[in-house]
Amino acid sequence: MESSSLFFTCTINGSVLASKASKTNAEPVCNRLNGSSKLTYRSLPICASADISHSCAFPNGKAFDWKLGNLSLRSGVECKALNVETKPFFSVGSKFQLEDVIEAQQFNRDTLGAIFDVAKEMEKIEKISTGSNILKGYLMATLFYEPSTRTRLSFESAMKRLGGEVLTTENAREFSSAAKGETLEDTIRTVEGYTDIIVMRHFESGAARRAAATANIPVINAGDGPGQHPTQALLDVYTIQKEIGKLDGIRVGLVGDLAYGRTVRSLAYLLAKYKDVKIYFVSPEVVKMKEDIKDYLTSQGVEWEESGDLMEVASKCDVVYQTRIQRERFGERIDLYEEARGKYIVDQNVLDVMQKHAIIMHPLPRLDEITVEVDADPRAAYFRQAKNGIYIRMALLKLLLLGW
Repeated sequence: MESSSLFFTCTINGSVLASKASKTNAEPVCNRLNGSSKLTYRSLPICASADISHSCAFPNGKAFDWKLGNLSLRSGVECKALNVETKPFFSVGSKFQLEDVIEAQQFNRDTLGAIFDVAKEMEKIEKISTGSNILKGYLMATLFYEPSTRTRLSFESAMKRLGGEVLTTENAREFSSAAKGETLEDTIRTVEGYTDIIVMRHFESGAARRAAATANIPVINAGDGPGQHPTQALLDVYTIQKEIGKLDGIRVGLVGDLAYGRTVRSLAYLLAKYKDVKIYFVSPEVVKMKEDIKDYLTSQGVEWEESGDLMEVASKCDVVYQTRIQRERFGERIDLYEEARGKYIVDQNVLDVMQKHAIIMHPLPRLDEITVEVDADPRAAYFRQAKNGIYIRMALLKLLLLGW
């Protein structure tokens, strides 16, 4: 993302202070001292992903609100970023284009690149033991109707590392009023009164869209049944970029449960944003990729191919993306689950045919579809992939609550 020189103007009761910032990273800070209206303004160099923080909570609500490029402080102080030189695709203080994160189709290539730039900045914050306080005073609710380890904990870690707080329910299907018959819409209307943003996982496809249509605060889809898992897809593409060094011209093998795997469905949508990508579908017949994804890829000019030979596909690909056959999606048809399970396994034999630069990914949890001997190979990227989830989710929380 291109950085730019900016003027920051600060106004107190009609008086204006202005100071020019240069093109390097830093943080302008507004201080309210000794309970007075006095503003001490320190101009420091910033870039397009810089943080703007305030040293204390102001009365009548949150410390600050971003609105269309303005930082409005409810104590009578207003800070505004003015772009005076180049114009990056996303400028400091601009409102994030999305009100909710529901599906992978919401993102275009430019937005993806800009989010990844913010995620890189979040990597730096995560390495600092004290983290950041840019989301101090904000509350996030994690409303999970299905089990989760990585997604729930990484969202909660992301919020806390940015100074925010978390309200959580791990099994809302059983331990919330949903067990009493409360509708999703009523639950959302209630929860939004307690929090500033909702992260929801649900067992029904389309539930996240229903929640977003009901809520007046941002909603993030953390997986809706066999539908989509957009934040997983974002961290997957971010991982590929970090590990392979490019996104154009790559070959990706999607392996395992492609019919019910929300991660691979969302990933396919995002991969279609890049040039000269080819996707291989490798799966048992009973869990083949559904026609809607194939039709979408075709409409976007993305080449795809179905194959039953994992070894051949692995020898060609930059990324082998393995997934678990999900027993919970088969209902009473355990016979179909047993038919699909164990057909495609990534083991030492697969490693032997893979290219040296290629990587193995998995959204986790795994069962037996990747053998433990693979873990020691540097091409096994799935635990690094899981760690990248913190950075992407930190970036999304910052963007949805504060803007660019």
